[in-house]
Amino acid sequence: MNTPASYFDDQYAEATDPWHLGERWYDRRKYDLTVAALPRRRYRRAFEPGCSVGVLTELLASRCEQVLSTDRVASAVEATARRTAGLDHVTVRRMTVPDQWPEGVFDLIVLSELLYYFDSDTRTRLLRRSAESLGEGGHLVTVHWNHPVAEHTCTGRDIADRLDSLTGLNPLARYDDPDFTLTVHEHRPGPGPVLSPARAEGLA
Repeated sequence: MNTPASYFDDQYAEATDPWHLGERWYDRRKYDLTVAALPRRRYRRAFEPGCSVGVLTELLASRCEQVLSTDRVASAVEATARRTAGLDHVTVRRMTVPDQWPEGVFDLIVLSELLYYFDSDTRTRLLRRSAESLGEGGHLVTVHWNHPVAEHTCTGRDIADRLDSLTGLNPLARYDDPDFTLTVHEHRPGPGPVLSPARAEGLA
């Protein structure tokens, strides 16, 4: 069963930033590691569903020519829009994934602290939609909390283990922190090695 929508509405009704994402060193470190793990220096078009208050959105904007960030909660969308108001290449929309999904092809999709709110079937559907929306060689990045939470259906390690079994997504990197697990997968419809940063520059 998915986490009820009312849970998020209640969280944002009580605070603009209910998880204090813009304040804690833990989150800043996690976001810095997420951006550092991106295999390419620059991306053309990125998608970040579940953007919350836009702390990670702002960091992704420094590495991408276009960023589409979405959230199902109106106040979260407004907070992200305020945070990125000076960044013309960032678009923020209200959207509920996976039932609503943007058109077009992306070369980067970032799923941060999102997938554990869905049941197994919905989570798989969201991951498949992500893979289908990536161009060849595009990257899917996931990062999720590892400690048990009543509203979470799984942990970051559970998500990482499931990702490796999805067709068309080849593992490129994984970082297991005591608190979260970060993965990078490359979309390769056919056989062949992933294009690591060293291989992309002819070093390997």
